[in-house]
Amino acid sequence: MQRESIYKQYQPENKPNHEKGVKAYWFVFNSNKMLINAEDGQIPFLENLKELNITPERKIYLGTIRGHPCYCAEVEKPIVHEKMDFYDLRSLYSVLGEDIYLLAGRAVQIINWDKNHQFCGKCGTSTETIDGEMAKICPECGFISHTRISPAVITAIIKNGKILMAKHNYGSYRRYGLIAGFVEAGETLEEAVKRETAEEVGLNVNNIKYFGSQPWPFPNSLMVGFTAEYKSGEIIVDGKEIADAKWFDVSELPDMPSKISIASELIDWYIENYSK
Repeated sequence: MQRESIYKQYQPENKPNHEKGVKAYWFVFNSNKMLINAEDGQIPFLENLKELNITPERKIYLGTIRGHPCYCAEVEKPIVHEKMDFYDLRSLYSVLGEDIYLLAGRAVQIINWDKNHQFCGKCGTSTETIDGEMAKICPECGFISHTRISPAVITAIIKNGKILMAKHNYGSYRRYGLIAGFVEAGETLEEAVKRETAEEVGLNVNNIKYFGSQPWPFPNSLMVGFTAEYKSGEIIVDGKEIADAKWFDVSELPDMPSKISIASELIDWYIENYSK
């Protein structure tokens, strides 16, 4: 599946460049839940959040989408409104349009970055937002904090036509999924694939090939997908992150991950290439 690009209808900007009184798209969050119209699944499209009696704790200009300005904002308490309500962002994938959903992922990461970098991580002084740039600077020591992402790898590992899937010990729904993990300092993406596979299930892999990437705001990640082939070893789960792991053929696949994830694309690739 070819994913939409966030830049198909979105133009990033750091300083508002629109006339006063123009309607804007508003990505409004409370505890990582986003405000939408429960009747039509649309985000607020308003001149100002005062129209909903909302006074945000913070708001950040994001640029334009579909030719209109857009902002992200955060409120401390959910509003009471007959049509509007807050929903978990994961649950909105099939509700929002693809372009709005992709931008919502960017918006929630930016609003959380702004909230979590109010003070300098080096000396503790209150930070200031750099004019015209998505960055904060400490007026005391000069330390600059840009928006952050954490790269992670996820891999479809194949052996004799079967795919390796593992059940994690964490998460609200402990389904079987692909081997994945964060990239550590000083290693390449391919090295991260090898290390995570060895650490979690005791296997060695080779023929590692890049598959694709996906921004993943749950939280602040860039998921980089790979395919790989089994090289050697026997499955030995670490017992900490991984509870169980096994090889599945196409006819035995467990519940599929959400279509919003690159994991689903990797499994679709496996089904397409290894169905008999």
